[in-house]
Amino acid sequence: MRVYFDNAATTPLDPQVLKAMYNVMENHYGNPSSIHSHGREVRTLVEKARKTVAGLLHTSPAEIFFTSGGTEADNMAIRCGIADYGIKHAITSKIEHHAVIHTLEAMEKAGVIQLSFVHTDEKGNINTDHLETLLQHPERSFVSLMHANNELGTLNDIELIGNLCEKYNAIFHCDTVQTVGHYKHDLSHLKLQFMVCSAHKLHGPKGVGFLHINHRTKIKPMLYGGSQERNMRGGTENIYGIVGLAKALEIAYTQMPEHHAHIQALKSYMMEQLLANVPGIGFNGVTDPDRSLYTVLNVSFPAMDMADMLLFSLDIAGISASGGSACSSGTDIGSHVLTAIGSDPNKSAVRFSFSKYNTKAEVDYTVAKIKEICQVGNKVL
Repeated sequence: MRVYFDNAATTPLDPQVLKAMYNVMENHYGNPSSIHSHGREVRTLVEKARKTVAGLLHTSPAEIFFTSGGTEADNMAIRCGIADYGIKHAITSKIEHHAVIHTLEAMEKAGVIQLSFVHTDEKGNINTDHLETLLQHPERSFVSLMHANNELGTLNDIELIGNLCEKYNAIFHCDTVQTVGHYKHDLSHLKLQFMVCSAHKLHGPKGVGFLHINHRTKIKPMLYGGSQERNMRGGTENIYGIVGLAKALEIAYTQMPEHHAHIQALKSYMMEQLLANVPGIGFNGVTDPDRSLYTVLNVSFPAMDMADMLLFSLDIAGISASGGSACSSGTDIGSHVLTAIGSDPNKSAVRFSFSKYNTKAEVDYTVAKIKEICQVGNKVL
């Protein structure tokens, strides 16, 4: 059996999304910036997709800007938001995605900002009291905190964070890459200036995403060139990617309740089976269904002599999972998230992340293989 439990890294393309994209590839090849009929046809597709995305998020199409993905969207929000508002103080956490941390650290190194890190506990929860203290900085602050941690699954209360930011006139950027398409976001209600999406996290294509910019927030482009995206992002639009993104998000919203229930059941079942079959097993991050991303389960394994071979052994068994963040897969760099929350460095951690296509039989197979691997490892130890 081959099992794919690395959906937080990327998801399989939904067949309906592929069909929608293929239709565009086959029949619509005009440049949307051209004024002839071929161009106008494609421009209509882009704007229809923008309207679909905006409608699902309860915002205006004028607030949606298509990008190459979450990393570009994060960089645009952070770099342009800080530069164009003259921000000198930024707040983030040490468990954010590298697209956020590395960008802010580079700006601090360049002398653009002073960077503060809000405290987090051993489960990855943000200390909102400390956040409020940091927001009392004499300079206006730029806050970048994610909705759900991509390694732990711990959810932040972005409504509370948004309200705190509004109270202190701070700019709030939220990395929502792991939650768009899995939770409903009402942008007419949330108090934030920027949020982001990457289509391949919700069964859409790679290489496309969007940045939401609140209409009261005015920034200059990060990428200059043509007049695309209402003069906010130069470069010919990724037409089939944009159409695929909109279709994927539409499907996700239509099927969200049943998929949430299905995936949460798989996650809970896997936790129960691991606890029953593997002595010394534990979990990193919050696992309470009300405060944890239902697609992610970070498993802490007992200390074993073969701990460094755990992911390799799973791969040999046909099981794809991730050691911490997918963006560090294939390197010997430890997880900055697990380090920040004080996880035991002697214990291996594996992130299993689920999608609507996973099954209970795959969980049973994976747990059985984990049990075998841990038994061998303990004998060696």
